[in-house]
Amino acid sequence: MRAVTGRDRDSEFTEYMQARLPWLRRLAFRLCQDWQRGDDLVQAAIIDLYVQWGRAAAADHIDGYARTILVRKYLSERRSRWFRQVLLPGGMPDGSGGEADHEMALDVRGAVAGLPAGQRAVLVLRYFYDLSVEQTARELGCSEGTVKSQTARAIAALRTTIGAGLMPGEEWR
Repeated sequence: MRAVTGRDRDSEFTEYMQARLPWLRRLAFRLCQDWQRGDDLVQAAIIDLYVQWGRAAAADHIDGYARTILVRKYLSERRSRWFRQVLLPGGMPDGSGGEADHEMALDVRGAVAGLPAGQRAVLVLRYFYDLSVEQTARELGCSEGTVKSQTARAIAALRTTIGAGLMPGEEWR
């Protein structure tokens, strides 16, 4: 094992963050549904990751380590008293996507934004990042049963919310 100097550690961390910052920002946006809050969340996660960089760099999957820190920061923020007292409304995302059905995409985005933090985190990890139930449970520090029940509740809530906007005779698939 080689001795790592502060300069080597800093350059490794900087190189990693330059490569993975866009990915972390997208994850934070998907969780928060707000680019500015997402950037604040990423900044807090970067600080924690820097402090824990020795362990993170030695981990089998640094991205998983960073993602876990970010998701746990998000959930911790949502539980805090400050968050409940100071809730600033966010605007629409900065850029437009290439969705085929813009109205449905907005409906889904709004429905996901209305989910409780835990359900939203489960959906983002399971469906945006294709993590298994086991991996999601590990990321969130909960049981697999909790992941399954939160996923089922979130999907049911989305079906109810989005289905309420369907035209008569249409049905949710």
